[in-house]
Amino acid sequence: MIFLVFLLFASTGALEGRSPYCFNGFCITLIEEEITAEAGLCVVIPCSFTTGYGFIPKHLVWYKCEPFQQRCSDSDMIFHTNENNRKIQTGFIGRVSLIEPDMNRRICSIVINDLNESDSGSYQLRVNGLLYGMMIFRLLTAFLLGLTQKPTVLVPPLTEGQQTTLTCTAPGVCSGSAPTITWMWRGAGRNDSHITGNTTEIMTALTKRHTSTLTFNTSAEHHGTEVTCKVSFPSNVTTEETVTLNVTYMRKPKITGKTSVREGETLNLTCSVESNPPSLVIWTKYSDRNLQNITNLQNTELLQSTLLSSNVTANDSGYYICTVKHPSDTVTDKVYVSVICKYNLLLCLLYLLLQHPCHKYTTLHINTLWLHI
Repeated sequence: MIFLVFLLFASTGALEGRSPYCFNGFCITLIEEEITAEAGLCVVIPCSFTTGYGFIPKHLVWYKCEPFQQRCSDSDMIFHTNENNRKIQTGFIGRVSLIEPDMNRRICSIVINDLNESDSGSYQLRVNGLLYGMMIFRLLTAFLLGLTQKPTVLVPPLTEGQQTTLTCTAPGVCSGSAPTITWMWRGAGRNDSHITGNTTEIMTALTKRHTSTLTFNTSAEHHGTEVTCKVSFPSNVTTEETVTLNVTYMRKPKITGKTSVREGETLNLTCSVESNPPSLVIWTKYSDRNLQNITNLQNTELLQSTLLSSNVTANDSGYYICTVKHPSDTVTDKVYVSVICKYNLLLCLLYLLLQHPCHKYTTLHINTLWLHI
């Protein structure tokens, strides 16, 4: 981070607040006394000036030298409105630009892009007139620390089977060199894979934002994985941001357990479903008249529901339905449970005939009972 403190020195006095400092008819004004910038980004040095009667400004010249120097020399030049001037420091060529090119507006603000450690120092301004020059000493002390801003990663709601686009925006709004934006995907096995996105620029009159998009078809395998957006600036400064994907999905439910039990034993069925967010599992038993909700169930977790029914009888035979309710869908699975008579086979058969004399499942159940004798 760069802390920029502006001080104006003439024969006597210094700039205080935002009031202009004037000397012999010439005035210079700071818009801000302190500016914060960061490595890899840019900084705007805002200033304006007024001149005495008869002074016609022709060129603006900015210098950067060591903090202990009272006055910069020609070899310290970093910007000159005369493009033919060849004395500009090599490290500043192409990185400094004037915000307002119209000299008649008396605006001397500049933008310095791609900041690095060597940019620390004292900054001074000179206004050259058509007939003579006016030197204004502007002292700028820069302290460079690391880049603290991170990229902004936008993740829309993710649903399995749908195409989605992630957007990464590099920090800073400078109009300087474009950074390199790369994506990295870290799966469940902690294996990293680098992905190239589509990088675009969003420009205004004074700013330029750089973004990269990553488009893919969402699946359940993406849930819980990490995606990192890394931004590398030309000044060898990098920053990154990592997000964890949260995918909405649901697998097909599955019923496990013994579907053939003897009378008096315990029926134990488990309906399992993998989903995010967790699903609601409901057990029901099908009868000729309606669907009967079963209350004697034990929920181990929302992703798994266990049906326990002790001391079963022949009346407990039938279809058991597991209904899974999820924000994205509602699905069911079912199994047929046969209860085998423990003591008297004829009584069990008679009971079934009396309860369901014409039902097609009665014949199925009777055949099942004979198979277990």
